[in-house]
Amino acid sequence: MPQVKYTLDEDEIPTQWYNVLPDLPGEPAPPLDPETHEPMGPEKLGALFPRTVIEQEMSQDRWIDIPDPVREVYRQWRPTPMYRARALEEALDTPAKIFYKYEGVSPPGSHKPNTAVPQAYYNKQEGIKRITTETGAGQWGSALAYATGKFGLEGNVYMVRISYDQKPDRRPMMQSWGADVVASPSDRTEAGRAMLEEDPDSPGSLGMAIAEAVEDAAKDPNASYSLGSVLNHVLTHQSVIGLEAKQQFEQAGVEPDVLIGCAGGGSSYGGISLPFVKDVLDGERDMEFRIVEPTACPTFTKGEYRYDFGDSAGQTPLMKMYTLGHKFVPPPIHAGGLRYHGMAPILSALVHEGVMDPIAVSQLDMFEDSVAFAGAEGIIPAPEPGHAVHEAMEEARRCRETGEEKVIAFLLCGHGYFDMGAYNEFLSGELEHVEYSDKAAAESLAQVPDVDF
Repeated sequence: MPQVKYTLDEDEIPTQWYNVLPDLPGEPAPPLDPETHEPMGPEKLGALFPRTVIEQEMSQDRWIDIPDPVREVYRQWRPTPMYRARALEEALDTPAKIFYKYEGVSPPGSHKPNTAVPQAYYNKQEGIKRITTETGAGQWGSALAYATGKFGLEGNVYMVRISYDQKPDRRPMMQSWGADVVASPSDRTEAGRAMLEEDPDSPGSLGMAIAEAVEDAAKDPNASYSLGSVLNHVLTHQSVIGLEAKQQFEQAGVEPDVLIGCAGGGSSYGGISLPFVKDVLDGERDMEFRIVEPTACPTFTKGEYRYDFGDSAGQTPLMKMYTLGHKFVPPPIHAGGLRYHGMAPILSALVHEGVMDPIAVSQLDMFEDSVAFAGAEGIIPAPEPGHAVHEAMEEARRCRETGEEKVIAFLLCGHGYFDMGAYNEFLSGELEHVEYSDKAAAESLAQVPDVDF
């Protein structure tokens, strides 16, 4: 049975991003100054981010206009398609209807340029010459390299060491768009040198790479730092995914009963879910929101909801979020984009309020179902959204047992064509289940500062 594809015209690319902050229950927890632990104003963020990005980070405007030059770049791949996975439904023998929104059609192959492009544009408009950033699996670094290339900026990417080694093809991709790529921890920064002195063979972490990128940008008045997940403005930019998906579900004549996505920092799941969250909070929809993370990095399911630093060196603002502790060094699993110690404050608040439900799954189960999905639908998922693929297939199996005709939707936020080493390891039987222990989580959380506001 063939796929059914739902597409939109170019003129249906959203003209505004949706900002969920005005619609969240309760008062948002402010970022805190890393030195004083008092609420942090926009003036101190100016050392790292351009003015427009800071304004969007703190904005209470529900709708934010997308600049025309950004929409022009978006046209290269947006609107992205949504599919009804009929072949997968048939393979699972389920009465459920399965839909997935596919972001792997962008030039870097993921959802990440949805925010990289506007961040590069705003930096260019404000006279910045260079942008520094970190990347885990390489998807964010690739997106920022693409975006800086589009707007004639320099890009410096600190790539987590284990991913730098596991995914060598990501490096020439970033370099082809003009970016400089270095393995983190590196000897280029004080933070990196300190980490290497402590552990010369460190696999790195996103917290370490963030520390290096932040330090690099802070020392150069012509540079800014750019983050691809976690922060409010990033989730706002990513809302184009969910806004398009709402139109495509109208085309299909259905509404999702459960919306599933992976989360490492929260950008992709925030992007598809938040436009639907508003409808649920307003009482206009009844649906489940399910966030999937790896058992190796169970930030929601074993972490705590509290203030913590975004980087391992304690330089960034303290944010109230689910965290495993900023000193957390994750096991070197292949889903490099899901190896971050913290989660987006917006998603953290929604999980804390019971609006969203997190679940942790094994990478073995994830790869098994990702291979089955590829066999049915033809697309090989990246390991990160493979977690969402697995949970969607599990939900469809539950429907097979109960006879429920649910509409199951998930976000396939990137392809896995740079991850063949990971698939080879799974298919050859070399991959192992990895679970972060309660003891390790407690030890890491003990190093989080005792701060509240």
